[in-house]
Amino acid sequence: MTRQRWLPWLLLAPMLTVFAVLLFWPIIRVVNLSLQDYGLKQLLKGETNYVGLANYKAILGDSFIWTTVLPNTVVFALVCVVLTMILGTIVALLLNNLSPLWRTVCAMAIMVAWAIPSVTGTYVFVWLFEPLNGLVSTFLSQVGLIDAGSINWFTGRITFFMIAAANVVYHGFPFIAITVLAGLMSVPKELYEAAEIDGATAWQRFWRITVPMLKPVFAVCAILSTIWDFKVFNQIYLMPGGDGANKDVYNLGVWSYVESFGQGRYGFGAAIAVLLTLILLVITVIYMRTLFKEDDSLQ
Repeated sequence: MTRQRWLPWLLLAPMLTVFAVLLFWPIIRVVNLSLQDYGLKQLLKGETNYVGLANYKAILGDSFIWTTVLPNTVVFALVCVVLTMILGTIVALLLNNLSPLWRTVCAMAIMVAWAIPSVTGTYVFVWLFEPLNGLVSTFLSQVGLIDAGSINWFTGRITFFMIAAANVVYHGFPFIAITVLAGLMSVPKELYEAAEIDGATAWQRFWRITVPMLKPVFAVCAILSTIWDFKVFNQIYLMPGGDGANKDVYNLGVWSYVESFGQGRYGFGAAIAVLLTLILLVITVIYMRTLFKEDDSLQ
């Protein structure tokens, strides 16, 4: 009995060891670094300068995190999650109504957006909204709405995050669409046929049948999207002003990077990274509990 109990752990031991080295050890180092006043001097001399929770007190006591960084992180993530879920669900519903051949072709086409690296996609969006020669500015100039070069889309906080949100949603909706599509294909068609015979509209069928049947799928997709969108970095940092020039567009990830590698305040930047990790850990716990509840409901 004891051997059967420990056998799974023995089989998992190599993977868990690699997992601990690649994940937990860096986390321990970052937490240790966050408890120090660690800068270029300490880095070059190999010294340590522990200050306890001083970095965390400085971060949480700074109005910048409450008025700019945290709202940027939370609001931006929530907006991206909502838009990604809506667009992904609409695309999934459209794909579900296609023939198998065209469903496969269209699904492969939208997965191109998922396959494109975020760095490449971000530079594409930067080109689209370039103030003077970008496609958007050129089109609006030709129809007489603006003068080319008169508006810099990247200097305003709202327009900056609108472009970033469009970028994130563009890269995120294929995963939601394919996942929801898989769920839609598992719903018995007899339910929709019975509802249609009873006079239910398409909207009523969606809310009364599709949403309840795919509630676990929607929950998992929403939580995964939240995790990804909370730690967005490339889509912010690679845009003009997102690399630290415009503090109004900082999120937690960019702030941590700029403080660490831009200002040389590695301890302070590590503390920001730890706070972001804690937020993501809470979301992950919610995600795991959702999975467990889904498993319990299927039993």
